[in-house]
Amino acid sequence: MKNVRKNLDNRNRILIDSRSLERYHGENEPVDPIAGSIPGAVNFFWKDIIRNDGTFLSENELKEHFSIDPSKEIILYCGSGVTACFNWLALKQIGANCSMYAGSWSDWISFEDNLDLISSGE
Repeated sequence: MKNVRKNLDNRNRILIDSRSLERYHGENEPVDPIAGSIPGAVNFFWKDIIRNDGTFLSENELKEHFSIDPSKEIILYCGSGVTACFNWLALKQIGANCSMYAGSWSDWISFEDNLDLISSGE
């Protein structure tokens, strides 16, 4: 959490929220007591990289889907650190330098100092 918080304004870092768009925008939060997202995060819903048969998009499709600078540090999170692993694996497949914020949204909102740093994904 500390690494994410101290890098909120770092332009060499991309923070990816892997939850659904509704959760990212704070419109629907079925799991945690507080809705929203971490400031500066961009949304790439993990299910958007999975085909109906359960396979990942191709490498070229993944590059087009993410359309981000893979040379930047990428930190991924979701609700509790599970589903962001899909985006992590896909980004690794296309050569991105990425890591996981394992505690994710559930951890972020557990720190009182972060409660005034909640975004509605804008």
